[in-house]
Amino acid sequence: MPINSEAEIEITAFSWVPPFAQGFVRDLRPRWACEEMGLSYRERLISAMERPDWYYAEQPWGQVPHLRDGDVSVFESGAILIHLGEKGDLLPGEGQARASVLSWTLAAFNSIEPFVFELSNIEIFSKKEEWASLRRPSLLQATGQRLDRFQRALGDREWLAGTFSIADIAMVTVLRELERSGLLDDHPALSAYLGRGVERPAFQTALAAQLSHFEAHAPTAKQDA
Repeated sequence: MPINSEAEIEITAFSWVPPFAQGFVRDLRPRWACEEMGLSYRERLISAMERPDWYYAEQPWGQVPHLRDGDVSVFESGAILIHLGEKGDLLPGEGQARASVLSWTLAAFNSIEPFVFELSNIEIFSKKEEWASLRRPSLLQATGQRLDRFQRALGDREWLAGTFSIADIAMVTVLRELERSGLLDDHPALSAYLGRGVERPAFQTALAAQLSHFEAHAPTAKQDA
């Protein structure tokens, strides 16, 4: 779905981030949902390095994404996915189907992503700290055990809750961050599940839209000096 400057839905995203974060910023999630459902959206780009003061009134921690849909304002990517999912077929309206999608969506954020955050901290932000090297072996073991249980729960299903849903958007975007750790090499079913997700045309379009801004707003050598 082409980005439309006149669209009612507005997604706030960063204009540029350092290379290690490119393709992983969480505005990818609502972009992907919009692409899956054919919802036009417009973009509002802010600086990640110098976040504007006014933005904290909309997102208390200055994070992205933030979504505005007419008179409705939503922050936190999980809440945004639920809001968008209800506008189409990515979140069933009732019964067990809805419960399953919501359960797996929250599982992505609460049962898997905290381990991903900690791995990112010790491998990127705190990798030179002694405590990080000491913590790494036990964290890899704990994360692997968490993935073991997830793989058993997934079984041979194509998608988490039957048909593709916001739960898969949430979980695939979380699992992508584990590829660099090598943990998915021991979990072939999860690796295949991740592959199915990132191969979807809507994901590829959303990712390209995000990356295009990072290229366009990359600091010049003069700015870096």
